[in-house]
Amino acid sequence: MERANLNWKELSFGYMKTDCHLEYYFRNGKWEEGKVVKDDTINLSIAASCLHYGQECFEGIKVFENKNGKATIFRVEENAKRMIRSAEKLLMEPIPEDVFIDSIFKLVKLNKRFIPPYGSGASLYIRPLLIGISALVGVNPASDYLYVLFCTPVGPYFKGGLKPIKLYVEESMDRAAPDGVGDVKVGGNYAASLRVSAKVRKLGYREVLYLDAKQKKYIDESGPANFFGISKDNKYITPDSESILPSITNKSLMTLAKDELGLTVEKRPVHVEEIFDFKEAGCCGTAAVITPVKSITYRDKTVTYCEGDEPGPISQKLYNKLTGIQLGEEEDKYGWNREIPLE
Repeated sequence: MERANLNWKELSFGYMKTDCHLEYYFRNGKWEEGKVVKDDTINLSIAASCLHYGQECFEGIKVFENKNGKATIFRVEENAKRMIRSAEKLLMEPIPEDVFIDSIFKLVKLNKRFIPPYGSGASLYIRPLLIGISALVGVNPASDYLYVLFCTPVGPYFKGGLKPIKLYVEESMDRAAPDGVGDVKVGGNYAASLRVSAKVRKLGYREVLYLDAKQKKYIDESGPANFFGISKDNKYITPDSESILPSITNKSLMTLAKDELGLTVEKRPVHVEEIFDFKEAGCCGTAAVITPVKSITYRDKTVTYCEGDEPGPISQKLYNKLTGIQLGEEEDKYGWNREIPLE
């Protein structure tokens, strides 16, 4: 396969223009056929509802070349279902699951020369985006929508690999409120997290660990990622909250923790004081898979899980297992991968 002339092993986790993107419009009560666009800009009314009233949602998905030279995508059906849920919560017209999956396959085929080679540590990142485009001044849901998706080759989210990070428990600012939109993938949640992340980074921490907005005593999530802890009696414990995004990566890790590592899995409210009883902790999501936690600071106390830059053994095993399945190095007994035909 002809590939773009790139230094695949030195790619950053950032945007790069590829050959094209796809656009699908919802107008007059129906979805139109998608069109291929060479440019990487879109035209919007200055009164588009996405710009003024936040009607937008998105997803993040990775495509890999596996060890057999095949292009594969991981659990794409889950992304499709999650985007439908996000759209419905904002009263947007959802993308049908079959259209969502077909559009991604088409996009990857059209940009196949940007799929990083196996062994490079890189992947092709897919960003589906749904926005309200009706010109509105009053606060109402749009009647017209644009579903646009693009791709970009990316390197690892953290260049240092599984290098543990420091977290700081934030109590004075919230990411999302109960019964709000914290459990769907909308841009406003990320915008709300920016000032908190900036604050904790000035204090010397890599990211924030949020508590629930109502009682300020249960763990929600860490910045843009789900959180998990490994207890001293080998339990994989992750928060159950209506204010956090259901991570597909976390869902997969729970399965692997139980079936492959023999851990007891508990998805439940996690009191912040439990951080002092964990032997390992981590953040998880599509971008980094697992980001091990070196330490967590809560008020005037800090708990340290690893002294050096090596992740805990369970976090390492889970990371190896999940990435091994994605790259075709481990048996995909759960049927999580789908091959994308490129011809």
